[in-house]
Amino acid sequence: MSAPLHASTATTEFVTFRLCDQWLGIPVMAVQEVLMPHRITHVPLAAGAVPGLLNLRGQIVTAMDLRAVLHLPPRQPDDEYMNVVVRHDGELFAFMVDDVGDVVPVEPAAIGPAPPTLDGRWRSATAGIVRRERDLLVVMSVPELIRLELVTS
Repeated sequence: MSAPLHASTATTEFVTFRLCDQWLGIPVMAVQEVLMPHRITHVPLAAGAVPGLLNLRGQIVTAMDLRAVLHLPPRQPDDEYMNVVVRHDGELFAFMVDDVGDVVPVEPAAIGPAPPTLDGRWRSATAGIVRRERDLLVVMSVPELIRLELVTS
């Protein structure tokens, strides 16, 4: 399980995005950019949630469908999606998400632990839960999302 994000007293900003009906967030410092859909080159025998690679201004980026990583229903072929590009251990990954929301600041005290009843895949990639006025924001760990797919597929 990843380290809690509320270890410091500084406000953290999160890039928010939607998968199905759930809003999730990752630290803005982990995000390189947000992109519209790009042409993805299929890679034979790639991990289940890796539809392939994309070329981002000459850099090779591994596309990861977060719906597949988190065992959510697949998006329909004609459904729109966005890419949230993150850098981890010197590699670029494009997280395919349904929609991208705002960057939101969150006080450390507002981040609670993931409930023990959460599905094991979700719990291992969840760094905390933020209660918002109308919904919950699930704060995700970028390294754990990548590890989930690359290690467990």
